Amino acid sequence: MLGACATAGAIVGDSIGYAIGRKGGRPLLAWLGRKFPSTSARPTSDSRSSFQKWGMWAVFGRFVALLRIFAGPLAGVLHMPYWKFLVANVFGGILWAGGTTAVIYSVGVVAEAWLKRFSWLGLVLAVLIGLTSMLVIKNRAKKAAAERAAASAAEPEPVPVAD
Repeated sequence: MLGACATAGAIVGDSIGYAIGRKGGRPLLAWLGRKFPSTSARPTSDSRSSFQKWGMWAVFGRFVALLRIFAGPLAGVLHMPYWKFLVANVFGGILWAGGTTAVIYSVGVVAEAWLKRFSWLGLVLAVLIGLTSMLVIKNRAKKAAAERAAASAAEPEPVPVAD
């Protein structure tokens, strides 16, 4: 169930990114070009042919963090046909979200069985760490109290000034 929801969320989220890029991407790029002159719209025109050739792989390749974030909006800005985008988006979402969920679930099942055998060891370790921490803190508090008492005993008492 979680894998299905994650897959649906990945597909819908990337489709929203595509729609945003398709509707408002060009004005946003123009605004960024005016705001930051070092970035121009020229890379967009250069990337159009590259994205037409490799765009489906860019949308499919969700395992690369920045690619996952920008592939949908960039596909919209570059007017990649939505059917191509959707095919790559669906297969990429299934593999990424569904696959990741399945792998993590499998690791969890194996880890649970392994941890059950050593749960008593974890409990003993936690108790020992707790006791040690308590003794260290108690010892430091005693030392700090002794130092404060020694410092206050060493201070001379103030002598009142007679008028």
